[in-house]
Amino acid sequence: MNRIRHIFWLGIKELFSLKRDIVLLVLVIYSFTLAVYVEATGITGQVHNASIAVVDEDQSRLSKQIMDAVPKPFFRDPVMVSAPAAANGMDDGDYMFVLNIPKGFEQDILAGRKPEILVDVDATAVNQAGKGAGYLQELINDEVANFVLGTPEGIEPPVKLVSHMAFNPNAISMWFTSLASVIDKVVMLTVILTGAALIREREHGTIEHLMVMPLTPWEIVLSKVWANGLVILLGVAFAILLVIHRVLSVPVAGSVPLYLCGTIIFLFFATAFGVFIGTIVRSMPQLGLLTILMILPMMLLSGGKTPVENQPDWMQDITFFLPSRHYVSFSQSILLRDAGIDVVWPEFLIVAVMGLFFFGLSLILFRRSMDVGK
Repeated sequence: MNRIRHIFWLGIKELFSLKRDIVLLVLVIYSFTLAVYVEATGITGQVHNASIAVVDEDQSRLSKQIMDAVPKPFFRDPVMVSAPAAANGMDDGDYMFVLNIPKGFEQDILAGRKPEILVDVDATAVNQAGKGAGYLQELINDEVANFVLGTPEGIEPPVKLVSHMAFNPNAISMWFTSLASVIDKVVMLTVILTGAALIREREHGTIEHLMVMPLTPWEIVLSKVWANGLVILLGVAFAILLVIHRVLSVPVAGSVPLYLCGTIIFLFFATAFGVFIGTIVRSMPQLGLLTILMILPMMLLSGGKTPVENQPDWMQDITFFLPSRHYVSFSQSILLRDAGIDVVWPEFLIVAVMGLFFFGLSLILFRRSMDVGK
């Protein structure tokens, strides 16, 4: 009972220390509220309100039909320009797409020839450029087919392609980016908070007070684990239930309690890893530099930004040993695909084993640092 009481009150001390650290406290609040909202709404993989100009040298009914069919809100209203003005507009960044309809385009279509339409694309916005060009190609093909065949109703193509969008029917990128933002914050902030807590003890001289008290390294480390983990867990629950589900109206398909249980397991690893880093570095600037070298690659390779399958085979083998990869995997499975414990328990187990390993390693290093201090 004494050990449990020590761990509890040492954790309360950590919470009061965080309360007095205004910068870190504001960072945590911002990361799980406004930052999630901004990343979800400000970063999109969809074509939206893209500027488009049309050089119509044909001036035919078909060319006007194509311009009238440019869909909103994917594109703005097409702007009629001359060829030199279109080139200058592309150079100045005024137009993302320029549609060049050649003279005699409608006559060539009716004569059975295969004329070409030139689509100039500003690929500096590479994501929207690729998708927008695909939209325009599909639009032009549909309008030409409607023009040649008349009303398309009743005309059966030889192959009918039926697409079914699983788990995200409208392919809304905000559903993915909002959850990915929360996951990234968990990975980064947990390590920073725990490592900063240990460095703060050293800089303020309170670590010496702990060393002369009847406390074991195990009690000190575990108190930092539960206190900092609790702060992040509350931030995650707030972000999922209020910011994502209520404010952004992103549906959560799976069990939030199951996801929070998995988050607790991952927080055990992340806090232990933070203590591990805190025993290595000696100042806050060193912690910041080490975070760039270790945490950012962990976030980038975990599958939150791009699928793990896009990485080289040898890199995928390495990322298997990153708990963040398994955390991203089971988080997406639970929240987006409604996976149950029967599906995600192997990843829960992997993260728990890695957490125990780093907890033991950080405990050994922390005990050695206390022995050296004595």
